[in-house]
Amino acid sequence: MSAPVPRARRLPVVLRNPSFGAVWAGQLLTQAASRMFQVGAVWWLVGFAGGAHRGLDSGLFLMVSTLPAVALAPLVARVIERHAHRTVLAVAAAVAGVFAAATAIWAYAATLPMAAAYAAGLALATCQAVFDPCLTTSVPELVEDADIEAATGFELSTQSLAGLAGGLLGPLVVDLGGLAGVVAGCAGAYLLAALLVSSARFPYATAPQGPAAPEAPARRTLRQVLAGLPFIRRVLVCFAAANVFTTAVYVVMPLYTRGVLHSTGSTVASLEAALGAGTLVGSFTGGRLPGRPVTVGSACLAVMAVALGLPGLLTGHAVAVGSLAVVGWCVGVIGVRFVALFQRLVPADDKPGFFAVMQALLGATFPVSSLVFGALGDQLTARTLCLVQGAGLVPVALALWWLGGRGDGAGPEPSAAQARPVAMTGDPS
Repeated sequence: MSAPVPRARRLPVVLRNPSFGAVWAGQLLTQAASRMFQVGAVWWLVGFAGGAHRGLDSGLFLMVSTLPAVALAPLVARVIERHAHRTVLAVAAAVAGVFAAATAIWAYAATLPMAAAYAAGLALATCQAVFDPCLTTSVPELVEDADIEAATGFELSTQSLAGLAGGLLGPLVVDLGGLAGVVAGCAGAYLLAALLVSSARFPYATAPQGPAAPEAPARRTLRQVLAGLPFIRRVLVCFAAANVFTTAVYVVMPLYTRGVLHSTGSTVASLEAALGAGTLVGSFTGGRLPGRPVTVGSACLAVMAVALGLPGLLTGHAVAVGSLAVVGWCVGVIGVRFVALFQRLVPADDKPGFFAVMQALLGATFPVSSLVFGALGDQLTARTLCLVQGAGLVPVALALWWLGGRGDGAGPEPSAAQARPVAMTGDPS
């Protein structure tokens, strides 16, 4: 009589838990749509609509597309805290779908002005800035406690799958159907995601504490949350600094394709696919690496520095694809190890605020990076930009390694064995 239980337990959590599976699919659709629009719009600006300032135009677009996650972090935290998470997720996806559909209709009816493309990027990014931290906070409401790490692994892998699918489709759709085709695809994905999330159950959810709840304990501010987590705060600062150079790849890739490889959107798609595939593999293998998270993270940053700089020394499609696959793998490893660490160390009551501020801290450098590297792209060659990226990561890797060596305030940092279940989520055994 007990035989069916082990067999059921060996199934991946997305199959054992239909509600989590539906929300996971919704996350995949929204993040793939967001990535497809960003990559497609950047390639549209660099390859078709851009003038003499293609680098600056694409950098400005990426800056606009990343501002909401930074600027709206306190508001997002309050919304997540005070409202049912299923409602927040469904409404965010539905609003994005309606806005994308309206933009697609406009783009098919007439030539879409540059300002409208920027406005669409801002609106879709705003919805995604609400959806992503809300989903991370909702994981314990969808699955049993024993499945939290497995569900976290699937949630992180979704970003890789979305990057792979969206990055691959965006430039190809632009080459075939222009920006209008990309926005129409995004509209369908967002609306389907809203339906999937609405159909899911959140069986472990507790009633949200609204502002009028008289007996609700006072919530700590975002500043207080981070002040009580000094080790995690230092780690986040290191990764925010690293993001100045790693996220610049989204500006550099299209410029490298056009200026060095002299190729089309299919090449941009292959580079995006290599980055996404590497991240996916890293998400499921990161826990197998020996060592503490900080040690593994600093080593990965050093490897990323070499991989990002290599296309600046050796040109060629194969070199660029291989380098981005390695970069993606390092990103996936770092994501799994550190989000699992944060899930364990951050108190449950602080998680809504923490994950919102985490998104803000890690995303705060993205607008700056996009603008700076976009402007540099009009002055320097794409090969030089690759070398700048690699060189910039070296001091960050050293700083993170030094932080791990100090061991100050690290608390119960899990070992590789403790982190292993995160990487084993896709393994039926």
